[in-house]
Amino acid sequence: MNDDRTKPLPTAGPDGTHEERVRAAFDDLGAKLGDRASPEARATVESLREAALEKDAVRVRGHLEDLKRKHGWLWEELTAHPRVAALVNELALFGL
Repeated sequence: MNDDRTKPLPTAGPDGTHEERVRAAFDDLGAKLGDRASPEARATVESLREAALEKDAVRVRGHLEDLKRKHGWLWEELTAHPRVAALVNELALFGL
């Protein structure tokens, strides 16, 4: 089995709440990034996490655009991360 694959996001039950899925996805991303991200990049990712927790599509879009413009490599890591990408897709259904 490929160790880089993550388990699907739970959709029901105590582990399936939106907040738990956002926290788990971003915690996993943070672990994958390790020390490669600058303090500025980490702050942007943390702001993105908070916006995702609040389902704030305007702020999510702004942070994603900021990541893409200022931190291209981090944008690629974020969009390639299965859990975070799934959350962004989910938020898109809410009007992102």
